[in-house]
Amino acid sequence: MKIIACNSNRPLCEAIAAYLQIPLTKAQIRRFADMEVFVEILENVRGEDVFVIQPTSFPANDNLMEMLVTIDALRRGSARRITAVMPYYGYARQDRKTGPRTPISAKLVANLITRAGADRVLTLDLHAGQIQGFFDIPLDNLVAAPVFVKDIRGRFPSDNLVIVSPDVGGVVRARSVAQRLDADLAIIDKRRERAGVSEVMNVIGDIDGRRCILIDDIADSAGTLCNAAVALMERGASEVFAYISHGVLSGGAVARVGASPIKEMVTTDSILATEAVRLSHNVRQLTIAPLMAEAILRIAEEKSVSSLFQ
Repeated sequence: MKIIACNSNRPLCEAIAAYLQIPLTKAQIRRFADMEVFVEILENVRGEDVFVIQPTSFPANDNLMEMLVTIDALRRGSARRITAVMPYYGYARQDRKTGPRTPISAKLVANLITRAGADRVLTLDLHAGQIQGFFDIPLDNLVAAPVFVKDIRGRFPSDNLVIVSPDVGGVVRARSVAQRLDADLAIIDKRRERAGVSEVMNVIGDIDGRRCILIDDIADSAGTLCNAAVALMERGASEVFAYISHGVLSGGAVARVGASPIKEMVTTDSILATEAVRLSHNVRQLTIAPLMAEAILRIAEEKSVSSLFQ
């Protein structure tokens, strides 16, 4: 087994390799003067089971292309099997047509990865489960729930806890965490007037005087979460926390979270923390390196990955 680290989130790659006690494969991944991607694998990979680790976060296009070129280099180097490890799957929010003459970019990315030469994909908390069906190769979709549950159990008593889904679409994800914690579930019903703007309409569930934990997969502008936190506090919540699988946190998102009623936002390190995240007083990262490493090991040994969550 060999592990190749692309440039999107080098610390996560190194943590995964350290957990597996396997050195990262030597590779040169750089740019020409015009920012064209060049990849050279500096070790023999013929007949090897190779895992390419690359979250396709900002800049999404550059990081995606870097991964595709790396996969092509491995395929032409006669690797036996190539697994694209994508802790964050970019373009996942474009999983369906939202209007006339709009793309389904998540499917396009799936086609690109397959045609580049990947034999399987490993990812974490896909925005939409149906993306798994966009691939004609095996895909393992890990969930961050076990990581979140372990942290929540270590910090909060369970008797006054409510797990909250910030929208109807995230109910399944929030329910999974609530069941593991044996906690109550609440749902926020919101109406999105236009892209990037959300309006909270109603809170379904008993939250009065209780500690609320918002569960979501992606926080980009963080507007939805901040509006949800305001609605929860207005309706009597004692405290509001948020656990997010992928902290995209673009633009002024970190400042928005800092000014909101959210006491603390916890994200995974699927995306490399920006300087704003590192300096924030109420944004914290949990590592998914052990989870990803265990999944990689099970794939390499042809063992069950789903048993990680049982």
